[in-house]
Amino acid sequence: MTPDLITLPRNSNQARGLGTFAIDFLSGKYPPPNKEVLARIEQFHLDSVACAVSAIGLGTNAPTLLRNEAHRYQQSDTSTPSATCFGSSDKVAPEKAVLANSAAVREWDANGTNFGYNPALHATAGEFGHNDFYPVVIAAAQVAGLDGRQAMRGFLLLDEIRGRLAEVFSLKDHKIDHVVHGAIASAVVYGAMVGATAEQIEFAVGLLVAHYIPYRAIRSGHQLSDSKGASAAFSAEMAVVSVHRAMDGFVGPADIFRNRQAIFCLYQPPPSSEESPFDLMLTTTGDSFAVMGMHFKLGLYEHQSAAAIQGLIDLLTEHPGILSSGELPHQLRITIYEPAYGIICDPAKRNPKTRQTADHSMLFIVSALLAKAFRLQQASWKELMLMPEDYSPERLQDATIRQLMDNIEIVHGGEQYDCKYPDGIPTSLEIEHAAVGTVSSGLVMYPMGHARNTSDSLVELLDTKFHRLAALGVSNTDELLRRFSNLSEASSDEIASLYHFEIRQ
Repeated sequence: MTPDLITLPRNSNQARGLGTFAIDFLSGKYPPPNKEVLARIEQFHLDSVACAVSAIGLGTNAPTLLRNEAHRYQQSDTSTPSATCFGSSDKVAPEKAVLANSAAVREWDANGTNFGYNPALHATAGEFGHNDFYPVVIAAAQVAGLDGRQAMRGFLLLDEIRGRLAEVFSLKDHKIDHVVHGAIASAVVYGAMVGATAEQIEFAVGLLVAHYIPYRAIRSGHQLSDSKGASAAFSAEMAVVSVHRAMDGFVGPADIFRNRQAIFCLYQPPPSSEESPFDLMLTTTGDSFAVMGMHFKLGLYEHQSAAAIQGLIDLLTEHPGILSSGELPHQLRITIYEPAYGIICDPAKRNPKTRQTADHSMLFIVSALLAKAFRLQQASWKELMLMPEDYSPERLQDATIRQLMDNIEIVHGGEQYDCKYPDGIPTSLEIEHAAVGTVSSGLVMYPMGHARNTSDSLVELLDTKFHRLAALGVSNTDELLRRFSNLSEASSDEIASLYHFEIRQ
């Protein structure tokens, strides 16, 4: 074991251990993380802000409803905990601020992703997860009067706990929604930031796991709904509620990871009644934090389609005749791995009627991007980046997109592909076209945005994404960028007013 890791062993009270670790981490017990780690956290946070601002600016349904709900819980008593929503100075109940803000961050499904894969630690459970929970940290900092340096540590700690849980326990194997890991991390970090004891954090996590477990029903069905995007927000809300209940004296279930009737031991029974199903390793300092293995989405799409997008962009770049001919391909064949084959290649996704379904349809994503390439006569990530308008009602019924969808064949690549995930996103794309013949991308493993992609174009593309999305909600995107940059240097007053800017709707 390397010196920058600690282990919460399976034969210990890991819920209490998480509380103790979080308190120690935030108090500065460990040396500060490397600058590269803080830079990565800032990139993911900026990305989440642009997603949120654009979702609010365009008046999307769930963020608008939940933002209105939050403002019904305004707090006028200065002795009562309060936080603010994006684009507002009104003080509301912190759990409602978290609800509204996390829903806005998550609405497009366009922010960071992890795949729960860490072979160096022999932790490869492969659970999904997303950077949806940063508003929990800002709310905690506003409640406790903390500054930007402490908020940045909170972001890092939240992603560390969430990411490490994803590496050791697969929720999707048991039809449980992946937001549970983020909810646990939210309870732990929020509690530590607002002054809860390790015991109170243990009770909060126990309450959360015993009472508020969402299942993947929210992501199932022929057409997906607001529930898909709001799942993280609902779970984060209950994490904050659970912390305040525990701090008020409510005694929740203790030692929940070893509780035989809680999800962990119930679905993955360990051999001993004194154990949870896993050891949990956590980074204390250096550069090996979980966030360094997380991936960026460069637009609006389910991340498991990223390699198909990369393969298509590569082929359009290498064979310009595909676009210049003006003729659509006769056929596209996409070969892909499980679980992507069963999730975004589901036959039910052949006729998406909602944006939430379309952005989880491999057929629609690839067709929309290819139709955009023909329309713009462009073949680069920067020009073809999928934005909200690419999932508008008009685009959902676009004749060219629908024709291209009919021309796509999806093939499961079998074990040859499956064994390469989640190390990469093993996908290949083949195009049959009158002008260029049959051309293939070959196997794409690490598309742009993947943590193992070494391209130097990422920072420029993230900047493009930030400004394009943010422009849907604010008039001056450079000013918004400055507001949320260099948070490590922000005072507690600046964190308290961080969300006080106008969003056009």
